[in-house]
Amino acid sequence: MKIALMDSGIGLLPAAAAVRRMRPDADLVLSSDPDGMPWGPHTPEEITELALAVARAAAAHEPDALIVGCNTATVHALPALRAALEPRIPVIGTVPAIKPAAVGGGKVAIWATPATTGSPYQRGLIQEFAGGAHVTEVPCPGLADAVEHDDADAVRRAVAAAAALTPPDVRALVLGCTHYELVEEQIRAALPRAEGQPELVFHGSAGAVAAQALRRIGAEADPAAAPTGGLTVLHSGRPGALTPAALAYAQGRVLAAAAVAH
Repeated sequence: MKIALMDSGIGLLPAAAAVRRMRPDADLVLSSDPDGMPWGPHTPEEITELALAVARAAAAHEPDALIVGCNTATVHALPALRAALEPRIPVIGTVPAIKPAAVGGGKVAIWATPATTGSPYQRGLIQEFAGGAHVTEVPCPGLADAVEHDDADAVRRAVAAAAALTPPDVRALVLGCTHYELVEEQIRAALPRAEGQPELVFHGSAGAVAAQALRRIGAEADPAAAPTGGLTVLHSGRPGALTPAALAYAQGRVLAAAAVAH
């Protein structure tokens, strides 16, 4: 079994680590785009072109499925990616976990990039899946870039700014950018709970996306499988290795340790 994941940078790590936990025997192909990143400032047409190049580099390794480990690329390029690769290679997009976060109503916050916050795409998801919840959209300027470059000071500043915009009594927090899952603990620390408040529930996409990829290829999760899965890393189509920034996060170290063991 071989699962490919794509993103402009290291936002694919949470989903890759989730796949590794569910299927330690699966080979992984991580295809990123250091030459073209960040994708966010580009036009939708340019994002689609960049995403197609990264996807085709991954597809050359003949994976059984491709995970688009990036909310921006999913918004703008998913139809083009599916048109180019399916049905030969199933393509799984990443959607913010608004639906599960909104179950039960109450107050929910969605942290996302400034481009996604308030966008027709995100507003459509809120309207479709969060009718019974009170939703606050929180823009997080600079957070994804800070995570990408493992800039601890910039992460701290961006998290603090977003935390100041988050109502103190929210019940659930949606991490609406895959990069944010890499710093979940820093985000949690910046949102302390008052005495008597229930613990804040975080909703990322990595686990659901990994599970969907397995379903699309008719595979079951098997965390006890032999840890024989290999790791291939591509940088704008070129063979490479996990970057120092990737190894700064627990998810990257999980992948590196498995690769060394293999």
